Amino acid sequence: MGRRIAPLRFATVGSVDDGKSTLIGRLLYDSKSIFEDQLEHVEAVSLRRGDEYVDLALLTDGLRAEREQGITIDVAYRYFSTPQRDFIIADCPGHIQYTRNMITGASTADLALVLVDARLGVVEQTRRHSLLVSLLGVPHLVICVNKMDLVDFAESRFEEIRDQFTEFAGQLDLHDVTFIPISALKGDNIVDRSKSTDWYEGPTLLHHLETVYVASDDNLIDVRFPVQYVIRPKRTEYHDYRGYAGQVAAGRMRPGDEVMVLPSGMTSTIASIDTADGPLDEARPPQSVAITLADDVDISRGDLICRPNNHPEPSQDVEAMVAWMDSSASLNPRTIFTLKHTTRSVRAMVTDLRYRLDIQTMHRDTEATSLSLNEIGRVSLRTMQPIFADDYRRNRATGSFILIDESTNQTVAGGMIRTSAG
Repeated sequence: MGRRIAPLRFATVGSVDDGKSTLIGRLLYDSKSIFEDQLEHVEAVSLRRGDEYVDLALLTDGLRAEREQGITIDVAYRYFSTPQRDFIIADCPGHIQYTRNMITGASTADLALVLVDARLGVVEQTRRHSLLVSLLGVPHLVICVNKMDLVDFAESRFEEIRDQFTEFAGQLDLHDVTFIPISALKGDNIVDRSKSTDWYEGPTLLHHLETVYVASDDNLIDVRFPVQYVIRPKRTEYHDYRGYAGQVAAGRMRPGDEVMVLPSGMTSTIASIDTADGPLDEARPPQSVAITLADDVDISRGDLICRPNNHPEPSQDVEAMVAWMDSSASLNPRTIFTLKHTTRSVRAMVTDLRYRLDIQTMHRDTEATSLSLNEIGRVSLRTMQPIFADDYRRNRATGSFILIDESTNQTVAGGMIRTSAG
């Protein structure tokens, strides 16, 4: 058996009743990743509801309200493994009123599965979800044309939907798009190849998920290490130890590398890279490590370790796309929030709402004066202290932030930093 490749985080999105939960249930069932008692429970519930088949969607719809209404409300995370790879699934809601939940689930995904009903083709919600996937910078996209059994597995219908989506996707920032004809209910092209689609020469869904290459998606050029915690052990044998703990956001780090610390601008070299399992010769995303430096440099939580000749410019003026997530209030200019960027928190004011983006038509409404729940817009912010940010399209970790309401301590928005126009 070959070496296991990097785990894959993927999100499933699509319109209501497109079969997302059924698809995940089918993946878990056909890859033998569920227990017998789980299957027996699903069979019993399906029988009690009078279903003519075992409703595999019940494997993922965990909330009682979801089961009663037959919809997905919150993001459901599921884990399964095959001999080739480990998987983390985020099952995202399709309803427009749960856009914020979908953004949360897809924001850390390596790949997104967008389900399209073969009978309906590319609909408004398909366009909306694909736009959000593009904005969130998800590197890989799989269009699952589901319910092919209801269109007699017609190749012409599959090609028509592929052409529809390809025409629309030309307006988006999408790089790797794969189309697969499936039937989640019957299992066609999920784990095993379907005899009903002998015209389809591509991979099954599971094979594609097992083999899609995501290691190159990490930014290994720009060293970015936000300091989360300073380690000063109290045990006497370690009294000289000072380690800086955090998660590598980008780049490769090795002992002996010259580094700079922001905001002070002080430089030093990496003395060691430590983990609970011992020292490392190299650290890369998304490893969590502790770094020691050759010199005694004043460093605290929120500082950024980077390279002297490759570092983000400290800035107090931020341009960003923002997704508003608060149901009790709207985003209005001149409001002050706590902005949390990597491990650094600063106060910030929204100085201008440039436009509100219509996520159905992609129209930019420059007359808009506020953002309501689930709306997305381009804003300008002014921070009270500098932050060290990259463009979100270059680095999702150092290019994103959240806004926190100072009176309630609730997260009210997620932001994607844009250092260029558009």
